[in-house]
Amino acid sequence: MAEAREDVCIDGLLYAIILRALHDEPGIQFFTPNEYSQQLASMSYQPGKVIPAHTHNPVPREVSHTQETLFIRKGSVRVDFYTQQREYRTSRVLGAGDVILLIAGGHGFEVLEELNMIEVKQGPYTGEQDKTRFTPAMPAKLDVK
Repeated sequence: MAEAREDVCIDGLLYAIILRALHDEPGIQFFTPNEYSQQLASMSYQPGKVIPAHTHNPVPREVSHTQETLFIRKGSVRVDFYTQQREYRTSRVLGAGDVILLIAGGHGFEVLEELNMIEVKQGPYTGEQDKTRFTPAMPAKLDVK
């Protein structure tokens, strides 16, 4: 059986956290350390649980590296992972209900089945200066898990 959570590590660095659709633990679990600019958590509660009303205080933050979270709603997509030097390392296939937090390195996607996904990342978006696009040299055989 597949694991509900997978950490994708390359050269000792955490590139992504994948939560599969089968993840269903009671209560709240944070999967990221406080220092990450994107926080990823799972929350599962029984009816009647009250989460106190609250607002978020203005807190100055400095973000130097964009992290993004993708929620796969329908279909499937292959995520290809690259080093910062644009070298292909591995791939993962995500399906409906899966969530991925992209933390470091490069990434690209190939849609395998008609896809609907939601992306969440920090703003403000700075357009083309926000990313460097590249054409990867792909191996003859992908390392897809």
